Formats: sequence, structure tokens, C-alpha cells
Amino acid sequence: MALKIKLKPHERLIVGGAVLANGDTKCDLIIENEVPVLRDKDILREKDADTPCKRIYFVVQLMYIDDKNRVERHNIYWSLVKDLVEAAPSTAETLAEMSSLIIEGKYYPALKLARKLIEYEEEVTEYVRRAQCLQEDREDDHLGARARSVGTNERRHAVEGVS
Repeated sequence: MALKIKLKPHERLIVGGAVLANGDTKCDLIIENEVPVLRDKDILREKDADTPCKRIYFVVQLMYIDDKNRVERHNIYWSLVKDLVEAAPSTAETLAEMSSLIIEGKYYPALKLARKLIEYEEEVTEYVRRAQCLQEDREDDHLGARARSVGTNERRHAVEGVS
């Protein structure tokens, strides 16, 4: 069954290992055989793979679009997964499901799960960032209250000393 893709102007995609870029107008692309396809929105560039979950996504993406060096990429994947499970055990269930898909050679569904891992990672990171901000605010409030208290005591002593 053919795959029909509507491309926006200047949209890029990967078909097999080839990067294609659309021109200035919309177009329809019909892919008549089975080949790995990634749209621009699903492509993660190496320079953007700057977190553990994004690095996993990037490696799975490479496994999906190009079967060369797949064994080496599998080794990298398993190393990244091991590190992530140790750092964030809450990811273990998703990683187990994703790993099963990879073992079966189902790389595109594994990419979908990797995308969910990235979203989870972003949520956790945002939660930690907010918690740190709240902690800093509490510390600032505590220091401010203490400074106000010290200032009040100094004014009281100054007034008592003048009287």
C-alpha cells in the first residue's frame, strides 16, 4: 500500500537514509514501497540530543532510518538505557516496552515511545526546576524576614538609646 505525504513548503523528511527537502510550494509525495520515513517534526538532530532521553531517541532514530552500523547502535542504546534506568527507575516500564519493540525490529513504534520518554523527562525537569525556585523563594523570604527583624531591633535600640 502506498504512503501519501503532503509536504509543506521547505519541509524536510528522511526516506530511507536520504534527506529530502521540499521547495517553495506544497506538494504530495507518494512512496510506493516499504521504506523508513521520518517527517521533519520527528527528526532529532544530533546537536539537539542533549538529554538522556533525547540521546536514546536519536540512537533509535538512527537504527530506524539506516541499518548500517545497527549492531553498534544497539550497543549504544543498551548502555544509554542502563544509565537511564539507574538514574530514573520510573522510566523502566516504558524502556522495557521500547526495548521489546527494538528487539523485534519495530523501530518506528519504539520512536513513538521514546518521544513519550522525552515528554516525561521534560515534565520531571520542569517539576524539579519549580521546586528549586520555590526553595530559593523560601530562603529569600527567610533571609528577608530576618533582615527586617534585625533592622527593627536596631531601630528600637537606637530609639531607646536616644530617649
